[in-house]
Amino acid sequence: MNLALWIVTGLLAAVFLLAGATKLFIPREKLARAPGGGWVEDFGAGFVKALGAVEVLGAVGLVLPAVLGIAPVLVPLAAVGLMVVMAGAAVVTFRREEPLHAVLNLAYLALAAFVAWGRFGPESFVG
Repeated sequence: MNLALWIVTGLLAAVFLLAGATKLFIPREKLARAPGGGWVEDFGAGFVKALGAVEVLGAVGLVLPAVLGIAPVLVPLAAVGLMVVMAGAAVVTFRREEPLHAVLNLAYLALAAFVAWGRFGPESFVG
């Protein structure tokens, strides 16, 4: 179980690090032209950059506290935070009538929920 949690955590961290960095460093207009990127036109540039920062911090929070052994309770909290982000993303894509993207967002939400459940419960880093 611990190995499965680490694999899922690593995959989620990679996905959110890449997605967040993309939102931080690629201009909003270019993001809007990418496949599935039309949602950025519904939000301001500041929101898109802030969302990118949250995703990068979430990715770091999934891995770094456990690896360093400093406040490992932050791992499941980061997973819960990313669940909130993905729930919002699913709502936006459902409203934009993009069901395939919504299902992908719900899949990421489910993986983050697995990490949160596992690290709060059976494979907790504390005691």
